[in-house]
Amino acid sequence: MKHVVSALVCLGLLACSGAPNEDSGDETPADADLVLVNGRVYTFSWDEPAPDGTISSDAPKIDDGWRPDAAAIAIRHGEILFVGTSDEAKNYQGDGTRVVDLGGATVLPGLVDSHTHVFPLGAKLTQVDLTGAETEEQAVALVAERAANTPEGEWIIGRGWDEGAWANRYPDKVLLSEAVPDHPAALESLHSFAMWVNQAALDASGVTAETPVPIGGEMRLGDDGEPNGLFLNRATTMIRDAVPAASHDVLTGRALAGLEQMARDGYVAVHEAGLDSNQMRVLEELEADGRLPVRVYAMLSLRDESLIRRWIERGPDTDNDSMLVTRSVKAYYDGALGSRGARLLYDYSDMPGHRGVSGGDYGFDQALNKAAMQAGFQVAVHAIGDAGNREALDILERVFEESPETAANRHRIEHAQVLSPEDLPRLGELGVIASMEPPHAMEDKAWAEDRLGPERILGAYAWRSLRESGARLTFNSDNPGSDHDIFYGLHSAITRRNRSLEPEGGWYPDERMSAEEAVRGYTSWSAYASFREHDTGIIEAGRWADLTVMDIDPLALADDEPAKLLDGDIVMTIVDGRIVYSRD
Repeated sequence: MKHVVSALVCLGLLACSGAPNEDSGDETPADADLVLVNGRVYTFSWDEPAPDGTISSDAPKIDDGWRPDAAAIAIRHGEILFVGTSDEAKNYQGDGTRVVDLGGATVLPGLVDSHTHVFPLGAKLTQVDLTGAETEEQAVALVAERAANTPEGEWIIGRGWDEGAWANRYPDKVLLSEAVPDHPAALESLHSFAMWVNQAALDASGVTAETPVPIGGEMRLGDDGEPNGLFLNRATTMIRDAVPAASHDVLTGRALAGLEQMARDGYVAVHEAGLDSNQMRVLEELEADGRLPVRVYAMLSLRDESLIRRWIERGPDTDNDSMLVTRSVKAYYDGALGSRGARLLYDYSDMPGHRGVSGGDYGFDQALNKAAMQAGFQVAVHAIGDAGNREALDILERVFEESPETAANRHRIEHAQVLSPEDLPRLGELGVIASMEPPHAMEDKAWAEDRLGPERILGAYAWRSLRESGARLTFNSDNPGSDHDIFYGLHSAITRRNRSLEPEGGWYPDERMSAEEAVRGYTSWSAYASFREHDTGIIEAGRWADLTVMDIDPLALADDEPAKLLDGDIVMTIVDGRIVYSRD
């Protein structure tokens, strides 16, 4: 069933004769800043489900379905004061209390996207959006439309064409150059592992057939021996580095646009994956000015050596409650499965003789990664293929053996997309978190089995298998490569079906998550992944007042009408006790 908010937000200041006397300094628990009433509150304070998804005996679920375990929340100074009934919440209403009637909306612990890219997300709002373009012709038409309204010679940047779905029919520069001859055009793929450009962009960047190609990259050549306009994996930097750098003000605007979008979409925090020096400077300034709308858990890019060296000397942040916390490093170990850059143990099923790239061949600095670990940083290693994952785990394990103290830092494998059966248990054994994207499975299913074959696909996007092997998970979107819409993410995790509700019964349905596990993947499990499980992820007195309010009950819907998960909408986002987004 869908719980539509009947009275979306009813705000008012309510008097209470028992309010504290400000002049006397007499403070009582009744002096709440904000009280939420008449909600369907799921605290998630009960025990976690078993690895096979079995619900704990103390969970608020009975024979006929889930039931919220509270209806009201009182908040003061960014902290939860009280969780209980709406009648009891009246005891916390003082002269200065703001009361919000939620009208039956569902309240969850604040959502966290534990692998995001908000700078590109903000940029995408002003670039040519190629998401959904099914053919080269459609994409070129969108770029030509933008060129018609852009001063001649100015770069046109686009993003979103699917390098996985297009892998057997990659475009070249010919059609794009004919339609857009007077503007350098650089079109980044959906997951950033391919770049498609026109001749003007090649001319502006100075790239020729003689230009050295970075290790781990591929520059496609045409019949004439010159670059044909397609760059894969690490070769994308040949174009990306030539695009005029965004100014500090533009970067600031992108960061704010991306973060504000995440707030509108219900997220109270993001783990920003792979920040460089310029991006970190922007975030630090926004924090100093009090302008960050949601919490940012910063993951420094291992590819920015000077940045990493500075932070190794300084050491990771030790606080948790700042709006910007830096204690993680993002490393890149192999490429993407769609562009056949992910490193596999055996040949690609649809490209004999090819196994992808990894490690030093993909720009991974093993010594710098080790130094960051020994300095106390959590490392989050991008690993996609079964060989990439095995090698990344081997590297972590060797550091653990040499420096045992590093094993406690909750290291992560970002994506953990394809795993060999013998490597599945290793994440749990090593205490490594699998940081995964439910939407990736739904977007990749059209071609993933072609890449891997019928046996290896069984170890891909294997959420249930990982849980049952003892690994911890956290869920996210890897936006803007995938849509970060929480309702899409939950639906993907729970049903293993796409937005068109295909396939019937779900794609490899044994790997599905329960509704509770899916929600925890974006809340309490993400809190653990950032060392915040004692501060957030559960709604109870003494924790941060980080909350997400939505107009559907995902736990109830998942049992009876899972397709309606896709119809949800965010009503309100609360961060540190402040309403940072309200639908009305």
